[in-house]
Amino acid sequence: MSEKKGELIRDLTTGSVPGTLLKFSMPLFLSGLLQMVYNMVDMIVVGKFVGTEGLSAVSIGGEVLQLITFVAMGISNAGQILISRYVGENRKDKVGEMVGTLFTLLMSLALVIMVIFLFSYQGIIRWLNTPQDIYEYTRQYSITCIYGIFFIYGYNLVSAILRGMGDSKHPFMFIAIASVINAILDVVFVGPMHMGPLGAALATVIGQGVSFLFALRLLYRNREQIYFDFKPGHFRIYGSVIHPLLALGIPMVIQSAAITFSMLFVNSYINTYGTTAVAVTGVARKLETMIGVVSQAISSAGGAMIAQALGAGKIDRVPKVVLHALWIVAIPASIMALIMYFKPEWLFGLFSDDPAVLAMAVVYIPVALVQFLGATLRPANFALINGSGNSKLNLAVALLDGILCRIGLALLLGIVFQWGITGFWYGNALSGLVPFFIGGVYLLSGGWKDRASISSNAA
Repeated sequence: MSEKKGELIRDLTTGSVPGTLLKFSMPLFLSGLLQMVYNMVDMIVVGKFVGTEGLSAVSIGGEVLQLITFVAMGISNAGQILISRYVGENRKDKVGEMVGTLFTLLMSLALVIMVIFLFSYQGIIRWLNTPQDIYEYTRQYSITCIYGIFFIYGYNLVSAILRGMGDSKHPFMFIAIASVINAILDVVFVGPMHMGPLGAALATVIGQGVSFLFALRLLYRNREQIYFDFKPGHFRIYGSVIHPLLALGIPMVIQSAAITFSMLFVNSYINTYGTTAVAVTGVARKLETMIGVVSQAISSAGGAMIAQALGAGKIDRVPKVVLHALWIVAIPASIMALIMYFKPEWLFGLFSDDPAVLAMAVVYIPVALVQFLGATLRPANFALINGSGNSKLNLAVALLDGILCRIGLALLLGIVFQWGITGFWYGNALSGLVPFFIGGVYLLSGGWKDRASISSNAA
């Protein structure tokens, strides 16, 4: 399974572990960085042209967007891991069947979820305790994102297929296209055209749509390499791969859903503290994604490497991937923590000139440091859990991180201990450490060495 020029398939089981991890994760990191940038552009442009009200509306609208994307993320990540395993096992027929199954399943789910949210999104906005002065802005942003769900799901599944094959360069190219289009349209729609948050959401959807079409064209032109011919009759759910996909994907969906819903639950309390609190929380989350993109890149790259290594029987590479993933993320996280500690007003000032927002930003500093610690410790352990296909641990992380710890700690600190908004912030931040403890025990136990093939039976 050698890598040749022009091929999508790449062997991740050879070469030095840190070199391969860095080389494979770099395009993923750049992809995440660009995605973060175009999400931040939404908030920066809206914050400057519309003000704190628009900034807060984009923040809450982004939370609604999370609700419609967690299914795509969970199923796509599971598909990526399984494709990596099939590539490692050299099972070409299963790769093609997985591609057809992913397309059919996720596009069907996109349609169902779009219909559900078109009837329920206003209730969700009210459940989030959206301040009345930004309700209409939030509604406009949310409904536009809902109409763009096919592009969101499409991009996620195409990127998962490519990453599963070992190709991280093309997803970067596609997100670059989306970022450039989004940035240009953001300025045009929100600035001269005065469309407000609606314009920001529309720019995002158009950028994702164009990116998805380019990605789809690449897959079609390289259909022999992905072992899928794109004939209409082959867009179906294959019984031979749907069981392992759901066995691994459902816990990932539950994990993502638990974290998403628990964050929204906590945010519904935060939103009661007013527009300034909403704006600070929204900006803080965007700043934390600056490390989150590194974490996600390493987690995704490490998971693919571990899946291929287990499929190829190269067990000794697995702990090396985990250990190298830790220090790779620790470097940028430390740099970001120093900037946050010494220059919080400057960071938050990129989004808002509101004195109240900048004053509250200083209070958020210690919370951000905890968030950066969690972002450093999580990716290596997620790579191990996901790469080994351990659906039971994924479910455990979902329940502990998403339900018990995030909601439990937030209510304990925010209400019982009466820390107010600071308690809700800390509850969310501390729960991010849970995957590290679970993954650490799993690594030391050696349970990941059980090579029962997840391609036929998810652990």
